[in-house]
Amino acid sequence: MQIGVIGLGRMGGNIVRRLLRGGHHCVVFDANPAATGALAAEGATPAASLAELVAKLAPPRAAWVMLPAGEVTEQTVQALGALMDPGDTIIDGGNSNFKDDVRRARALDGRGVRYLDVGTSGGVWGLERGYCLMVGGPKPAFDRLEPVFATLAPGTGDIPPAAGRDGHDRRAEQGYLHAGPSGAGHFVKMIHNGIEYGMMQAFAEGFDILRNRAADVLPEDERYDFNLADIAELWRRGSVVTSWLLDLSANALAQDGQLGTFSGHVEDSGEGRWTIEAAIEEAVPADVLSAALFVRFRSRQAHTFAEKLLSAMRLGFGGHVETTKGK
Repeated sequence: MQIGVIGLGRMGGNIVRRLLRGGHHCVVFDANPAATGALAAEGATPAASLAELVAKLAPPRAAWVMLPAGEVTEQTVQALGALMDPGDTIIDGGNSNFKDDVRRARALDGRGVRYLDVGTSGGVWGLERGYCLMVGGPKPAFDRLEPVFATLAPGTGDIPPAAGRDGHDRRAEQGYLHAGPSGAGHFVKMIHNGIEYGMMQAFAEGFDILRNRAADVLPEDERYDFNLADIAELWRRGSVVTSWLLDLSANALAQDGQLGTFSGHVEDSGEGRWTIEAAIEEAVPADVLSAALFVRFRSRQAHTFAEKLLSAMRLGFGGHVETTKGK
């Protein structure tokens, strides 16, 4: 089917490529003409502006916004809303706050334009691995655009469904799901990212403890000089902590066991903060997730080996390059 995509960065560009591979027709626009031109050379239809993108889409239109959360997404959604007609759909696939989604959906509904918030997980690997998609918004809009979500999702692959799933939504087994009304998709993604913080922190601290077991302050016969790369590789096979984050850690440690190219300055996308805010609103204890977030704040002042491994994992799954701020 036909869809417009605005924002052709690391994830947006690969979303277009995966859709093109799946036989969809993409009309693309980016503020950087070179990004638009590169995808046009791969088979997408280029647009020089939002207005031109909308004009090149056949009603009922659908446009996927893949931009950083905040003002640039806000302005783009508002501009698209003014250009689109009743029955058209705007998709925000970035990391917007779910409360912004609720507000935008309400405003656009007054014009008859549908709005879907899509939590998108997969990082820079999504082109080959597929994207895990958590969709919020009106069910009819989800149903119409389901071919797009099915193409972007990873599919079942070699992961069997959990036992006892009879009667549950089979699309979850494909890697995409209608999570609920407006804001629900980004809320689920927000909690996903909060959990991600905690899992990353657990790996980082564990490997830091292993690394420091050779410290001179310990009794000589209780010191161990561990090969962290080998331990990470070992745990990838048959252990209960096997995961993609462990894979990324193993890759980073195999290349440089000291992680010398990382300072340990760890940024946060904002979703960890929103997760803690939601926990406070709901009076739900979130000790681990809160601690993981505060470690990221501390990392911008004093860096440990654990924080270097956090940086390495962020680079691995999302292409997030450390900033120089705080060094």
